[in-house]
Amino acid sequence: MNGPDRSRKRATVFTLVLVLAGPAQAAETPLRTSALKAVYDWTGFYVGGHFGYGTASFGQGTNTLPLQGVFFPHSPTGLIGGYQLGYNRQLPNHVVLGIEADATFTSPLDLPALAPTPFNTTLDYVGSVRGRIGYAFGRWMPYLTIGFAWGHTHIDINDPANIVPSIGHYQPGWTAGAGFEFAVSGNWSAKLEYAYVDLAKRMYDLSGFGLPGVNVDPHIHLVKLGLNHHFGDTPWKPTDPAGAATALPNSNNWNVHAQTTFLPQGYPPIRSPYASPLSLPGGGQLQATWTATAFLGIRLWQGGEFYFDPELAQGFGLNGTLGLAGQPNGESQKAGAAFPKIRPQRYYFKQTIGFGGEQEEIADGPNQLPGKRDIDRITLVVGRFAVGDFFDNNIYAHDPRADFMNWAMWSAAAYDFPADLPGYTRGAVVDFNRKDWAVRAGVFEVPSAPNSDILTFKTGGAVVEFEERHAILEQPGKLRLGAFINSGNTGNYRQALAISATDPTLNINDVMTGVRHTNLKYGFYANLEQQIAKDIGLFGRVSWNDGRNEILSFTDIDRSLSGGLSIKGSYWGRENDTIGVGGAVNGLSTAHRDFLAAGGTGLLIGDGRLNYRPEQSFEAYYAYALAKGVTLTADYQFITSPAYNADRGPVSIFSGRLHGEF
Repeated sequence: MNGPDRSRKRATVFTLVLVLAGPAQAAETPLRTSALKAVYDWTGFYVGGHFGYGTASFGQGTNTLPLQGVFFPHSPTGLIGGYQLGYNRQLPNHVVLGIEADATFTSPLDLPALAPTPFNTTLDYVGSVRGRIGYAFGRWMPYLTIGFAWGHTHIDINDPANIVPSIGHYQPGWTAGAGFEFAVSGNWSAKLEYAYVDLAKRMYDLSGFGLPGVNVDPHIHLVKLGLNHHFGDTPWKPTDPAGAATALPNSNNWNVHAQTTFLPQGYPPIRSPYASPLSLPGGGQLQATWTATAFLGIRLWQGGEFYFDPELAQGFGLNGTLGLAGQPNGESQKAGAAFPKIRPQRYYFKQTIGFGGEQEEIADGPNQLPGKRDIDRITLVVGRFAVGDFFDNNIYAHDPRADFMNWAMWSAAAYDFPADLPGYTRGAVVDFNRKDWAVRAGVFEVPSAPNSDILTFKTGGAVVEFEERHAILEQPGKLRLGAFINSGNTGNYRQALAISATDPTLNINDVMTGVRHTNLKYGFYANLEQQIAKDIGLFGRVSWNDGRNEILSFTDIDRSLSGGLSIKGSYWGRENDTIGVGGAVNGLSTAHRDFLAAGGTGLLIGDGRLNYRPEQSFEAYYAYALAKGVTLTADYQFITSPAYNADRGPVSIFSGRLHGEF
């Protein structure tokens, strides 16, 4: 679950960046007439990213997994995304020679399209090193490419009685393709490319599972839209020898930012007299997550903007993000993966309608184009996003990539906000802003069932938030009050308990599944941020939901109280460093705890029995600025009664975090 990102620098290196070439072309700053006869100089190094769609065949009888196409039909690759780097050399005759290396990753599973089979085959990623030859036509460069490729495939054995590890192999091959690249503005170019990849056939021996062997022979077709940042001046060279070379102008009508976060986490052995698969393992564990996100924005018209944020995510939270209600890694997703998976996490339109009067400056940032806007305004957002992008914000505790990591610290934890497994939804938000206050409301799709990755229009969620801005002794602060309601396919705790009591042979989790129908969940939250001195701030949250029906999206918390202190390093000569100290107490409704005590399981927890105590967590971190936009964080969390069970734990969790913003 990802909080809002606060990068302040245009993306250059370190991670993928992606954009559609057409809108970027329309947004460029006009060039002087003499430049139309010039040739763009493609010589130099570049780095960038790509996003697109693909399909493939693996051979007869391979039972390929259907991967998410989102905007397109599912396919053996689904949507694709990755990064590339390379070098070009432009000759005097306008021929451009180059070499490029890239990696392309596939999408997660499209579960509704999955058919029962003894096994399934899938492609994890494709890499290549290729030569390129092109010809510079002004700002355009068509090119051909060919080279060496490799990929990783794996087979999953579908044995419901046993958990069977995946069998995977690397397969070499070749690739060829064609495309064209266009100089957009500044040092940026956009490209459209088709690539064919042929990997060597590989025999998988499945005799150990009572299955015949299968030949996996991948033939892959990929279409990529990409963006490259070129290093150096990349000047616009006039054909007239007397003309002066100039660089392409930058444009404020579009921007690119990026972030990457690597977060390893572990804990030593804990007291664990009994456990279930959803319990935190007693023997201790070490896990890590990695994400890389591109933030692309384009101005469509006055007040109209479009944002697109593709993201690569890899790794797992502790025990696969199970065993704690207040999960200790805000980067961990319920849909973890051993190889990076690409998702278009955000894509939304934003329309701002100003009422005139006083204006404010907007800094260039992720999902934020620079310029000015009226303070008195209405903003409408429609598309895919995280609810936390617009609600329950807090300057001191809202971004697990930069501040507190525990789920109960950076969010109103009892707000079961609508989301799929990575934490995003589709919907609409309207925001009415004045100088001293704002009111905003949103309606969203909810998952089709608890912990589902499928969002549905059949039911939905809504939230209304009031934000008040004030100053206490000339120190600024904000108070946010929110009320929410969700309608989803959930079961009632008391109903499941009553049915189970009539027949002790029934599994209470099966009973709960059987009683699911459209139910409501409602609640509220309050969120305070208050500066108490320069670079020192306090924060606090309280949240509550009715606790009668299953949690649908977020985590197993019905009541939560959290708060803490944030101090910037200006007091010890490290102005970009931050220290944070805080704590949270999470609780359950009586019906919810009785359900877990009877052997029930929730979204993330369930030990098979329960000696109930509130789950309490303490967190402290130090974020050390290595360079502008790059921080290294040491984090410690101490959690008592993990998953509300006094028979287990406590647990000490040690974390590191390397985070870059560009």
